[in-house]
Amino acid sequence: MKKWTIGDPDKNAAAALAAQGGLSRLCADILVSRGIDTYEKAAAFFDQDSSALSDPFEIKDMKKAAEIILEAAESGKKICVYGDYDCDGITAAALLYSYLDAMGADVCYHINDRSQGYGMCCDAVRQLAEDGAELIVTVDNGISAIEEAKLAKELGIALVITDHHEAGDILPEAAAVVDPKRHDDESPFKDMCGCGIALKLIAAMEDGDYSFALEHFSDLAAIATIADIVPLRGENREIVRMGLHYLKNTENPGLQALMSAAKVSPPISSTDAAFYLAPRINAAGRMSSALEALKLLLCDDPDEAAEIAERINRYNNERKKTEDSIAKEIQEHIANDPNILYERVLFVYGKGWHHGVIGIVASRLLERFGKPVFLLSDDGEFARGSARAPKGFSVFDALTACSDTLTKFGGHQGAGGYTLTNDNIEAFRKALLKYAAEEFNDIPLYTLHADKMLIPSDMTVEAISSLSALEPCGEGNPRPLFALLSAEVSEVVPLSEGAHTKLILSYGGVRLTGLMFNRKSSDFPYQKGDALNLIGYPEINTYRGTTEINFNIKDYHKSGIPQKKYFAAKGAYEDYKTGAKVNPALLARMVPARNDLAAVYKAVPTCSAAFDAIYSAVCSDDLNYGKFRLALDIFEEMGLISQDIYNETAMRLPAEKKVDLNDSKILKELNASQSKS
Repeated sequence: MKKWTIGDPDKNAAAALAAQGGLSRLCADILVSRGIDTYEKAAAFFDQDSSALSDPFEIKDMKKAAEIILEAAESGKKICVYGDYDCDGITAAALLYSYLDAMGADVCYHINDRSQGYGMCCDAVRQLAEDGAELIVTVDNGISAIEEAKLAKELGIALVITDHHEAGDILPEAAAVVDPKRHDDESPFKDMCGCGIALKLIAAMEDGDYSFALEHFSDLAAIATIADIVPLRGENREIVRMGLHYLKNTENPGLQALMSAAKVSPPISSTDAAFYLAPRINAAGRMSSALEALKLLLCDDPDEAAEIAERINRYNNERKKTEDSIAKEIQEHIANDPNILYERVLFVYGKGWHHGVIGIVASRLLERFGKPVFLLSDDGEFARGSARAPKGFSVFDALTACSDTLTKFGGHQGAGGYTLTNDNIEAFRKALLKYAAEEFNDIPLYTLHADKMLIPSDMTVEAISSLSALEPCGEGNPRPLFALLSAEVSEVVPLSEGAHTKLILSYGGVRLTGLMFNRKSSDFPYQKGDALNLIGYPEINTYRGTTEINFNIKDYHKSGIPQKKYFAAKGAYEDYKTGAKVNPALLARMVPARNDLAAVYKAVPTCSAAFDAIYSAVCSDDLNYGKFRLALDIFEEMGLISQDIYNETAMRLPAEKKVDLNDSKILKELNASQSKS
């Protein structure tokens, strides 16, 4: 069970917005739920005009950068476009290289191998000098390249930096430093990705006119903007809207081949770009070389592009297998030491885990277990890690607090990377757990937010179709999620031989289809007649001339379980399991009495069942989740049940002999702790 929040948009504001803006009531509800509660705010949100893009010359040093690059191109100087190995850096390099190559410049490109790390590196600068480069233009990197900039100057190479990452107090010594996050930059929009800045650079070289840049390169910039998870508001929203429009008829053979390999066809949505195109571009840099993805985007031969795209598709499949392999190892770690999962921060390390993949695995674990995740790959002398965290827990602050144990780290609120020596792994783990214990009374949890609760009158094809007006969706403008409360299960239908599950639901008299992809029907813990709370999103499905609404379910639980009490008791149980201090009054409410134990044991089936499903059958004001979990622990100790902590399931075992629960060490310790208090 995940933590949910549900918006409650002001009815009067939504009604007024719908009337003034010509919007559906459901669309107006979403906007009001997100704080867009006036006609003026909505007009700004929906502004769909290239004039929404601010003058590129408002960015500090943009005019200087454009002049330097144009002069180098016209005079025949050798220019190197220096990108990064993620989707943003690859697309930005493809965009700028293509533009300069088309104008006849002597241009080459360079992207680091992942083992060289992010951004410029001195070895590459030296090699470029040997190759005769006279100007380096960075895209999506360079703002922190202090030493590399000095080296370039010593070697006689001019340097233009274009970046979008946070700038330090000291800027690199370069001919131009274009980054809207410079402290002295006064441009109006600060949240572009690196490819977006490169797009603006091309507009600057076109005397500030965006027409050429948008027509030829907004498809790449749209994919990068979605992939880099920058807010899809303001100028980013316009770039993505225009880019997806041009992507429908893109003339880029590489993008055509990539869409074919990914089995997506125009029109491409922001979701398609996020889940099918961007991961494949990233897969090249993760599993092989980012240069392959760059060559794909620069390829002008359809046959060659198809070959590269298929190769990249294989890298993406390899990436998925590697993810699964690492996740399986983590599951084994937790099976051997369940306390790993009870800690406030999930910290696991293994040997030789792929550096390009552990960040994705960390994201999966964050969503699964709801708490901050820090993974670490032990490579011998050094270990490198990746972290992900929910809102409210800053990865960067946590790493800063543990910096004495680290050799290198970086990141921001929700994600980060770190390096340390092998002999400091345990010291880092202790420092991290100490930070979490001292800084948080309650650890922030991964949360799903529904914009509103859907009511039956919302469930019309016309209303659901109207949500397309909110596209493109992504970071800062997420796809709307909705809650359904007390939807009754009428039927559970296996799909694809049980790999997926379809629910037939009755919701306020409306018959509704709920879909759960990659959720085995055999694992679904509820049955006909159960009332569930669901969170997800509706989609229109037309099949053989019949149109219906499907509700894609992201999470569910049985109606009637108080969320606040559930998570409070779960947190107290986990603190107890790790030996942390638990409020005595709360601990007293967690000690199971004989009648509690009897109720829980009776509810555990002889086949594997989810903890939440078992708990939903016994929960009450007196039997909270912490008491329930302690009862399961007591039964496991006495050989009456087995538990799978990673998958959060339990099953009753055949009774081989009669046992006396008073012999349980866990129960004795709990009762003793109550006697002391």
